[in-house]
Amino acid sequence: MAAVFSGNQCYLWIVRYLVKAKVKAGKPEALLASIDNGTLGKGSIAGDEYIYNMNEARVDEHGVARWVETCFCDPPLAEERPYWEKYFELLSINDAHARRNCRHENGTEPWACGQCDCTKKLEEKLATQGESFLAQLRENSSSSS
Repeated sequence: MAAVFSGNQCYLWIVRYLVKAKVKAGKPEALLASIDNGTLGKGSIAGDEYIYNMNEARVDEHGVARWVETCFCDPPLAEERPYWEKYFELLSINDAHARRNCRHENGTEPWACGQCDCTKKLEEKLATQGESFLAQLRENSSSSS
């Protein structure tokens, strides 16, 4: 999480990351079960974000899943990493967009992150790539049964 202190006030903002990951061998069915029964990420402060991320995730022809992770942690995904690593090999975690384009980061609009719609825009762009990760996970699980 990024924080700036000004006088007695602390201002926090969200950072968006593009996560690329592959499901670990032998884990697809367990991952699908945890999504379906709502236990994915259980116990995490991030709550139902894990399920949301899986609903929004896309997968390419190489089986690499991609999703936009909204994170308050520094380092990135410090809270979420153990939950994801139970099922995924995390290949990369990068800024989801160039910080020079972030109105807060580039100084054009201080505190813009609170009202920013960049996650929605990033997810809309991602939705045009590959296919639904969750649909493919379901399809592969049903065909292997």
